[in-house]
Amino acid sequence: MNIRAYKKEDEMGWIRCRVLAFLDTAYYDNVLKEKEKYANPSIELVAEINGQIIGLLDIEYEKEEGTVCSRGKGKGGMIWHIAVHPDYRRAGVGQKLLQKAEEISKELGLNRLEAWTRDDMWVNKWYKKNGFEEVDSYLHVFIKGKELEFALTSNIPNLYPIQGFFHYVGDDKQMIAQQFQRVHECFCFIKKLH
Repeated sequence: MNIRAYKKEDEMGWIRCRVLAFLDTAYYDNVLKEKEKYANPSIELVAEINGQIIGLLDIEYEKEEGTVCSRGKGKGGMIWHIAVHPDYRRAGVGQKLLQKAEEISKELGLNRLEAWTRDDMWVNKWYKKNGFEEVDSYLHVFIKGKELEFALTSNIPNLYPIQGFFHYVGDDKQMIAQQFQRVHECFCFIKKLH
């Protein structure tokens, strides 16, 4: 396995790896048609075997405190994407990508990594196992059908909402979870770099 910097010609392999990796997670419908580009500098890594992208990790990092990350002091890096192809899980691919990213992050003077993820317990356990601490959470709420009747209306004639995606940052998470069919808790994890 080779861990290296992402190259433009990796884009299709990156997309395929991410889609397959996300299919059995709470992010199953978060499909990208092209790789994101970042407004700030980034660390973009891939893991490959025999020319196939089997893992990826993207971190956008701060040149100025508070421009990318939302928790902590000093300059940090936001993990936007980390994914391992399902055929290569539990072989240390994600951990090796993270180790390389941490080395680069330290060289750049970053003091922490921040990551947000949904309520897949196996994913959250992976973050904790790799030294991340859970520091915050809120809800991702997907609303459709009859649920929209009391949650969302349109003031534009003949425009009817069919579905919606919302953030709930209040204190009564249980009430929201009971009221809507698809609700995910979104967790913030921080790893301090020493």
